[in-house]
Amino acid sequence: MSAQTVWITGASSGIGEALALQFAKNGDQLVLSARREDELDRVAERCRDAGLSAAGVLVLPLDVTDWDSLPGKVQTVLDRFGSIDLLVNNAGVSQRSLCKDTDMSVYQKLMDVDVMGQIALTKAVLPHMLDRRSGHLAVTSSVAGKVGAPMRTGYCAAKHAVMGFFDALRAEVEGQGVSVSTITPGFIRTDISRNALAGDGSAYGKEDDDIAGGMDVTECAEVVFKGLQAKKREIPVGKGKEMAALWIKRISPESLFRMARARS
Repeated sequence: MSAQTVWITGASSGIGEALALQFAKNGDQLVLSARREDELDRVAERCRDAGLSAAGVLVLPLDVTDWDSLPGKVQTVLDRFGSIDLLVNNAGVSQRSLCKDTDMSVYQKLMDVDVMGQIALTKAVLPHMLDRRSGHLAVTSSVAGKVGAPMRTGYCAAKHAVMGFFDALRAEVEGQGVSVSTITPGFIRTDISRNALAGDGSAYGKEDDDIAGGMDVTECAEVVFKGLQAKKREIPVGKGKEMAALWIKRISPESLFRMARARS
């Protein structure tokens, strides 16, 4: 796969950071975006240590909920690198609270960050790719985008929405040279549960046992990187029993519903 320009949001930690290192080792030009510029600078330094030149990485802080700023961010990338070959929509926040205890503002934030932010940036980049009749759009969804789980009503709703949007977008643009991939991680060892929103909007601040026992984030990024190279339409990644849920949902939905209820 020849060098390309890869834009990763949510690149300051977790899967986004690990994936940036994979592309850096591949010699690709990188745009690293998230809200925390200091953390992006740290990731950029790791990418340079992995062999990427200083000119080959652009730190571009952004907030995906600031829709009005996104066209300008796209232009900044195009001015620097001339093209956007792959956009990985990886920004996101999770949730850990029962529906009855969750404020509506938490649901709103989940939708704004996990759904509308991904749509807004994709729409800002899409005309460039359609004009070139070339490009690749990817989004980090979740097994929660296929399966309902307790304590995650808002997160599951957001990830189901993301899966639906990008599957439908693929049907619209794949014939025009633009590929679309949905990344579907299970339990990956990141800070996702610590950073998740509690019912009142505060940080949950705890590590789930499932997350602690999940797939190593570097191993996850290797799987995702290979899937993106192959332009797979859907990239499931994980090693735990949650991955079996994807198949059970298809074969025996009632069995899965009973399993989910047992976890509540």
